[in-house]
Amino acid sequence: MFNSAVLAYLRAVTGSRATRIGPFHVIFDQHDVNPYRNYAIPDDGCEPTADEVNELVTAFRDRGRTPRFEYIPEVVPSLEPTLLALGFTEELRPPLLTCWPSDVPELPDPSGVEIILARTEEQLRLCSEAQQAAYGEGDIEHDVRRKQSAVDEGSLIAVAVDTATGQGVGGAELCPPHDGVSELAGVGVRASHGGRGIATALTAKLTRWAPAAGITTPWLMPGHDRAEQIYRRVGYHQVGRMLHISLAR
Repeated sequence: MFNSAVLAYLRAVTGSRATRIGPFHVIFDQHDVNPYRNYAIPDDGCEPTADEVNELVTAFRDRGRTPRFEYIPEVVPSLEPTLLALGFTEELRPPLLTCWPSDVPELPDPSGVEIILARTEEQLRLCSEAQQAAYGEGDIEHDVRRKQSAVDEGSLIAVAVDTATGQGVGGAELCPPHDGVSELAGVGVRASHGGRGIATALTAKLTRWAPAAGITTPWLMPGHDRAEQIYRRVGYHQVGRMLHISLAR
C-alpha cells in the first residue's frame, strides 16, 4: 500500500510536466540535465516490452538526457530484468523512510540560527543559495521560480538563516502533497555551518509542520548513511527501497 502510494504521489506531483511514453510516466526538465530531474516511472504492475523501453531510450537521448528510471521494484517486478537485459545498470537502491509527524520531537533551533517557513522570493532565494552551496550544482534563478510554483501548489519549504549575517545556511522541502503523501527532499547545509545540528532541526521542524498543510505521510530517500542517521534520530524508519537505474550514454 505504501509503495503504490509513493509512486502515485510521484506521478501526481509531476503530472503537469510529464510525458506518456508506452506504460511510462516520464519527467523531462527543459532547463536542467541533472539526472535526478529527468526520469521515468512505470505504471504499477506493467510488463514493458523491449521495444517500449527502447522507445523511451530514444526519447531521452533525443533530448540530451540520460535514460533512467526511479521506481519501487516490488510494484513492477517484471521491469528490472528487462532493463538489465537491455544494458541498464543500477545506480543505487536507496531506502524509503517515513514517520508519523506527531512522533517527531520538537527541537530548538541551533544556536545562532533561525529556521523559518520560506514564503517570499527573498526567503526562497536564501534557501536555494544554501542548497546550491551544499550540493554544488543548479541554477538559482530557475530554482527560485520552481520553489515559488511549488509553494503555490502546497509545498512547505524551510530555510535556516544565520541570525548574525542574514545568510541562508540550510534548506529543506516538503513537496506538494497528494492524498496526504509528500516527499521530504533537498535537505542541505553549507559546509561552513556543518556539524551544528541544522539538518536535524530542519527535518524535525518541517515534519512537525506537515499536518497543518494536509501532509500525513512524509517520506524521503537518504542519499548516504550519515543522512539516514539524521533522519532516524528525528523518528523516520525504513519501509522499503527505491531503485534508480540508468543506461550509459
